[in-house]
This record gives sequence, C-alpha cells and structure tokens, in this order.
Amino acid sequence: MEQLKCRTVNCRHNLKSHCNATVIGMDEKGRCATKMKRLGGALEQTFAELEAADDMLSDAPAIVQCDAECIYNKERRCTATSILVKDKLIKTVCATRIKE
Repeated sequence: MEQLKCRTVNCRHNLKSHCNATVIGMDEKGRCATKMKRLGGALEQTFAELEAADDMLSDAPAIVQCDAECIYNKERRCTATSILVKDKLIKTVCATRIKE
C-alpha cells in the first residue's frame, strides 16, 4: 500500500488525513471496521490535528484486510496502490472499492 487517505471527521486513528492504525479492516460492504470514535468527537479531532506536527504522521498501514467484493481484494488483502476512506451519511467506507 503506497497511500491511504482518510477523510473521516471523528476517528482516533485519523490525524490530518493519515491513518495511524497498524492494520485496517474493511467488512463485506466496504465499511471501515477499524474506525474508533474519539470521546470528544469532531471537536477533539480538530484540536488533535492543530497540535500534531507533520513528523508525527505515519505512512499508510502495510496491511488492509478486506472482506468486500472488490477487484482489488486478493485473498482478503487490498492490492490497490492507494485508498480513500471517507464518511458517508451514517458510515465510513472505502471510496476506492470497485465491485467485480
């Protein structure tokens, strides 16, 4: 995985659109199963991003486990070179997913 951009506004792992989780899990519907809401919500997310230095930002995690029907899913591992994860109305999903 070369790049993973996360556009969720309330997740403990998200810091300036970088995911700090070591392993990311996507369920069969392409929803991010790794998302953990912050106790302070979106306001806490904003403060964390203001305080974060750029050298604290990690690269994309090495492993994205995926159970979704997708052309990038090879034996439960995502093979896409880049992934975009973003919030929908009531869930956080992989926007890169392409159904077979």
